[in-house]
Amino acid sequence: MKAVILYSGGKDSTMAIYHAQKNNDEIYALLTMVSRNDQSYMFHVPAIDMVDYTAAAMELPVIEIATDGIKEEELDDLEGSLIRLKDKGIECVYTGAIESEYQRSRIEAICDKLDLECISPLWHRDPVEYMNEIIDLGFDVILTGVSAYGLDEKWLGRKITKESLDELIKLNEKYGIHVAFEGGEAETLVLDGPMYDRRVIIDEAERIFKCDSGIYDIKKVHLEEKYDYSLD
Repeated sequence: MKAVILYSGGKDSTMAIYHAQKNNDEIYALLTMVSRNDQSYMFHVPAIDMVDYTAAAMELPVIEIATDGIKEEELDDLEGSLIRLKDKGIECVYTGAIESEYQRSRIEAICDKLDLECISPLWHRDPVEYMNEIIDLGFDVILTGVSAYGLDEKWLGRKITKESLDELIKLNEKYGIHVAFEGGEAETLVLDGPMYDRRVIIDEAERIFKCDSGIYDIKKVHLEEKYDYSLD
């Protein structure tokens, strides 16, 4: 099927791309909703400007749509975009939803209205198993935002590894933090992975942390070739 992926540059939407390719669906484009509201209920906000780099690293086209991020009204912007994409032959929409019924149900309702198939390959995955899979597949994932007790400034810019996953499991036991951040505890950015022809290198970034939340403000990046295509 010809697919569009709802894409933020984070781990879940990147894994949706992975599964779409695994299913041999044709990816027409990535669709990124750029919210002007940093408290958007539907759409990822931290480091959203990095999607141009991550999409380029995978050599996939990305369509960026601005939205005011007003609750419920932001869905109209998504629906309008999907209407235009259906005219281009899109048959299905991939999402990275894991447990958020709020997000999944609203996207499914739009898809049903437009006669598009909604595919959420990560739905109700065991969070520890899922995070281990991300690591085992070779995805390079960092935290770009934190907003939960137990996730302090040191987590900003930190890579998800077996060691950090063990710490997240302990934080889950102590504070109830969702290991895959499905409760909004953290946001992520994928710098590299098996579908990447190039990797994203962060040249300059700043940790900004206030009270109990913070962001990893990425100021400068570049793409680095992973493979040597020379004939020498």
